[in-house]
Amino acid sequence: MKSSPLPIAIRVIDHNIRYATGRPFKGEEDWVKRKSKLIAELRFHTLYNPESFICLQEVLHNQLLDVLTGLNAGSSLNSPSLTSESDAWSYIGIGRDDGKEAGEYSPIFYRPSIWKLEHFETIWLSETPEKPSKGWDAASTRILTVGVFQHYASRKRLVVMNTHLDDQGSQSRCNAAKLIVKAIHKHTFDGNGRIPLPIVLTGDFNSQPHQEAYQILNDQCSPISDVRGLVAEGGLYGHENTFTGFGFGKEPMKRIDFVFVGPRDSSGNDSNSASISWQVSGYAVLESRFEDGIYNSDHRAVVADLLLTA
Repeated sequence: MKSSPLPIAIRVIDHNIRYATGRPFKGEEDWVKRKSKLIAELRFHTLYNPESFICLQEVLHNQLLDVLTGLNAGSSLNSPSLTSESDAWSYIGIGRDDGKEAGEYSPIFYRPSIWKLEHFETIWLSETPEKPSKGWDAASTRILTVGVFQHYASRKRLVVMNTHLDDQGSQSRCNAAKLIVKAIHKHTFDGNGRIPLPIVLTGDFNSQPHQEAYQILNDQCSPISDVRGLVAEGGLYGHENTFTGFGFGKEPMKRIDFVFVGPRDSSGNDSNSASISWQVSGYAVLESRFEDGIYNSDHRAVVADLLLTA
């Protein structure tokens, strides 16, 4: 009798890191002061899970290089050194403004020694998704980063997507969510159209659970579910809200950053029906400021601990 393959433990971190601005808000430190704290957070929370994915938003090119360098810089007890080859990180993603290095990235970081990248593409969330463009009533150009990966040890495949929806345009968020669902259907089925691949979708959706984009993505007809609604009892840790600002703004705290997984179990009859590929062992919203008073971002990181079972 053939034994079932062991599940793969995967930690997913989603964090809008706040772009490096020359005109910081009150209470906001510049990137030079924030980056070491942000990178330390990412390193600490992925140190013992080689299968981790880190999905970020609002990442300018210089920040991308800083994060990549920081993730790949280790230290022994005596002197700094580079991490071993098996621990090294890489990324997929492009600048949204020109499809190269201009504008914000929504990158996905992964370890190439653990995951083989089979396919990577960027979809612009607009009426012309194949080229740099702004859609509908959006104030900014918006993108979806898509990666198809295969786990070297188990040969299991999965799709990881990362995005940042518009903060101004409700129509843009609504239509972008529909495009994302379409992209999920396209990328999670193999050539014969019968075997759904596991999917992880992360991002800053600028949509609270009662609002348009979230409602589309977490609807019972959607192929994905919000991880927070799937976590086992006792598996929740940390805060509820993910957007905080820098302590002086008028905008209230809110939950707008999410991790979704799929495909959804079609036998479920509610928006939190379980995924047929995943078990969710933990969900956390981390602290973004400690005793020194420096916010590492105006968003808190969202962490999902997942078991890939299919």
